[in-house]
Amino acid sequence: MKHTRLFILGASALALSQWANTARAESAPPGSGLEEISDAELGDMRGRYTPGDNTVAWFGVKMISTWQTTAGQVLEGTMALSMDLAKSKPTVSFVPSVSITQINAPPPAPSTDPSRHIDASGLANVAGVTQSVQVAGDSNLASNVTRLSVQDGGTVPATDGPSSGPDMASAYADGASAVASFDGNSANVLLTIDGQGAVSQWIHNGSIGQSVQLAADNQWVSNRMEIDLIRQSMAANTQLAQNVAQSIALARGIGLR
Repeated sequence: MKHTRLFILGASALALSQWANTARAESAPPGSGLEEISDAELGDMRGRYTPGDNTVAWFGVKMISTWQTTAGQVLEGTMALSMDLAKSKPTVSFVPSVSITQINAPPPAPSTDPSRHIDASGLANVAGVTQSVQVAGDSNLASNVTRLSVQDGGTVPATDGPSSGPDMASAYADGASAVASFDGNSANVLLTIDGQGAVSQWIHNGSIGQSVQLAADNQWVSNRMEIDLIRQSMAANTQLAQNVAQSIALARGIGLR
């Protein structure tokens, strides 16, 4: 609604300006045709067009991280986050979930090999989309997968309103931890095993990422992120489109004397 109001104000100003130019042109003597518009006149012109047919109405992301050790222990963290932007007041909902199965399974012994070194601190300086795999071990299987789905005019999933439950879920057992959290500015999933590494996914302001760090053998790790966008249909912005067309029509002839 804010962009729509801004557009209508801009269109109205442009229409009034054109009306004034037309009135002056009718009262002035006939000109000789097309003339260059001065910088002063150009500086007084204002206009902003925002075709809203591709405005995001709903945004949803689901992050699933899974880690299975050679001893059979399985860690899993999930964060489902959605933002309904179609309403006058955006609604945010989130559901964190974690689990550690076979808690009594003995964890892998920490490696004492000094050559097994992993360091992902540089990822903090990367913006945009990040996918990183660092492995210092043998017979490991690791994957980072991101899927993006965009719909035009799709049905916005029903929600129960803003989330009011806990913004973090966590589980700990025998040096292993699984945490899924949301703090209002970022959503994170993190799996760690002492001495073996870390598996993580995140969505921050201006950054989406997946990272795998392993310093063990025979580990199976998977990061999967599913992002869904629903854009407003053209029918929902028919009036806005008409305003754009009308303003463009009114702008014709500017620069003629």
